[in-house]
Amino acid sequence: MWITEIVYHIIKIFAKKRVLFILSSELYQLKTSIMDYNKAKELLKLQQDAQKIQNELSNIHIEAESDGFVVTIDGQMKAIKVEIEDASLLADKARLEKAALEAINKGLKKSQEIAADKMKGVMGSMGLNLPGM
Repeated sequence: MWITEIVYHIIKIFAKKRVLFILSSELYQLKTSIMDYNKAKELLKLQQDAQKIQNELSNIHIEAESDGFVVTIDGQMKAIKVEIEDASLLADKARLEKAALEAINKGLKKSQEIAADKMKGVMGSMGLNLPGM
């Protein structure tokens, strides 16, 4: 008789542990789901912030000049306008090409710097503090 009672108590203990394990497992799954939801909310916010910055960058215009050649580039590194302020550039192809390359490169570099500066906040909120950004 006492063996039956011992077996009964052992089964009861294992049953409790099994229930606790199941509850623990369900709590873990719930916690994981909440974490996934929070991550999704964070990613959505980051995406919205990045889109806002892209819109701001498209409204920033940078002028760069070299030897009478002026290029206007927006914050998204798209060329907006080209002007030749020095008409003598038209007579000297090599000088025009050199001035164009220098002005474009200056404008693109400045545009990259501005974009990187604007993106620092978004990258920082993601925990990504990359050198050079």
